[in-house]
Amino acid sequence: MPMRYFELFDDVYVPGRWQLGDPLDETGGEVANPWMFRKGEPVHVEGRLTIPLDRPGKSLDFSMAGVGVTPVVHARVASVLASLAPDDVQLFPVKVASESEPYFLVNVTRTVRCIDDSASEEVRYWKPEDGRPEKVGKYRAVSGMRIDPTKVGGAKVFRTWGWSIALIVSEDIKEALEHAGVTGMKFEEVTGPSAISPEEREHNRKLLALRDETDVAREAFWRTLGKLDDEVIIPIVVGGNWPARRQVWRVIHRPEGRTLLVTDGLSDFFVDRAEPSVGFGLELALETDEPLGDVEKSWPVLLLERVGNELAGHESVREKVKVGFLSMEVAGQGVPEPLLTKEGRVGVLLGMAPSTLPARFTMPAGEVRLVTVKVLMPVELAYLLEHGKRGRDELVQRFAQEGQEHLSRTWRQPVV
Repeated sequence: MPMRYFELFDDVYVPGRWQLGDPLDETGGEVANPWMFRKGEPVHVEGRLTIPLDRPGKSLDFSMAGVGVTPVVHARVASVLASLAPDDVQLFPVKVASESEPYFLVNVTRTVRCIDDSASEEVRYWKPEDGRPEKVGKYRAVSGMRIDPTKVGGAKVFRTWGWSIALIVSEDIKEALEHAGVTGMKFEEVTGPSAISPEEREHNRKLLALRDETDVAREAFWRTLGKLDDEVIIPIVVGGNWPARRQVWRVIHRPEGRTLLVTDGLSDFFVDRAEPSVGFGLELALETDEPLGDVEKSWPVLLLERVGNELAGHESVREKVKVGFLSMEVAGQGVPEPLLTKEGRVGVLLGMAPSTLPARFTMPAGEVRLVTVKVLMPVELAYLLEHGKRGRDELVQRFAQEGQEHLSRTWRQPVV
């Protein structure tokens, strides 16, 4: 009977769980390349690493740390791996914030070329026209993964060639971890027959073609606005009411030190219809000239996510913003204090038409409005609420007179 294998995931749905940040070196600085722990090859580490908490909460025996999705495990997990798969992993002692319990960073040292394209639900490869020559021939996306167990050999813990984000363990590793009562893990089998029917596969093929067409057109437009980061920002928990149920943000670097953050999915096709469309017919854009540090964890991304989810969940709001101005308030958790109202919320003005950004762009399935998001100071929000349309128009005029236009800033003088 062939060996069964499972993809090992971080269980992000554990209530109140902690969230770990990228590893820090002995100087307290972030490890220069946290992605090296995801390559499936041995690494050299000097000194003891520290793992900070991005979000305090319930400690787990298994967690993925930071953007490099690096496994950090309790000593009981490390013991299982050292016993059953000593040739497949490196175990580096780490200090997790203020935890007194022993933890280890796990670097998987084996890479196996074993993904079964024909049995997997969907695979996509990087192509020369994608503009990433170093990735051509490798997987761009894999879902519903199936592997060929006859190609695994003696590996018990490994990364999959061309798609190193996947962490695969053998059945005996899975059973040993479950027997030990390890927390924070979930498993999904990657062996056995395909989980989808021929009809479902054809439906997925149509969705894939639509997605490729949409992504190529939208990315081409983003690149006209500045230098587009290759890496995308995706939330830990994906879903919601976005058209294709994928929430993505892109980062565009513009002249004069400006950073433009945009939603990348509100103009997707509707996945349940599998036909060309521009979804909600809009995307959001927030631009700032203030340094953001780690953009993925910055307040503008938090704000865009909350505004985007409001629009995705309320048709009446979308229709208003597609044709004109709209103000709204969203939760202020994680947003700098100067922007917060007494109730802990943040006000934004949507739909300003700046001179430095186009108001619309064209996709294969139609036209999309680029809606700017301007964060308001609390006193400006109060002025707008008191004076209505006249107050809004006055704010817009004053923003333009002071050279601010649509720019969002944390530290500035109110215009009222």
